[in-house]
Amino acid sequence: MRIIKSFSCLLLMILSYGNVMAQDPEDYEYTDEFVWGINKNTRGGLIGGFIFKKSIRLSENQFQTFGLELMNVKHPKETRISNPLNGNSFIWGKQNYLYSVRLQYGREVILFKKASFQGLQIHGILAGGPTLGIVSPYYIQNSRGINEPYDPEVHVDFNSILGTGNILQGLGDSEVKFGLNLKPAFSFEFGTFKSNVSGIELGFVIEAFTEDIVLVPNDSNDSLFTSFFVTLFYGRRR
Repeated sequence: MRIIKSFSCLLLMILSYGNVMAQDPEDYEYTDEFVWGINKNTRGGLIGGFIFKKSIRLSENQFQTFGLELMNVKHPKETRISNPLNGNSFIWGKQNYLYSVRLQYGREVILFKKASFQGLQIHGILAGGPTLGIVSPYYIQNSRGINEPYDPEVHVDFNSILGTGNILQGLGDSEVKFGLNLKPAFSFEFGTFKSNVSGIELGFVIEAFTEDIVLVPNDSNDSLFTSFFVTLFYGRRR
């Protein structure tokens, strides 16, 4: 928690300043920007999710941002195993998926400004907003070859599970949970063209729901989720 507090305090100090670096005379002036990206985080899988962000210039070095993040949030104790009979894999003990739809409003400050066609540009970011948590049942294929939601009281032997059900099969039975999210981050832009932008964003996300989200019923579950992340992004500005 000390690292999290220090990281958040640093960003708050950064965002309190509007002018950090002098502008290069050959800078490419732009008023708005749209980027999308692929996210990898400590609470997701191989791909944690996707982000979309619109930025609008407020002053020389400051932007307001409107973001949408679509994330798959996992329980830290999820374990994927294989059925010894057919080799199909499934997550033992998992009862629900959690898909987070995060709406974010924030501020983005240019800490180091690059010239139009070269160098590195660094931004400090602070954003947050409401979260819609979509809790969807995790389907497995039972010993009779029928797909059904995992039930810890029924499926007590993992050898009786043949594999995972069809992808997105439980979305029709989902419940919506409400929460809030906060994201302090830094972005590092490596783009070499005036109207294109590409780079990485590194940061931390804290997300809190109004009630505990049960993902793995036989382990501890919580209403608070935290993760570190890296996002590869690409977009255009004008």
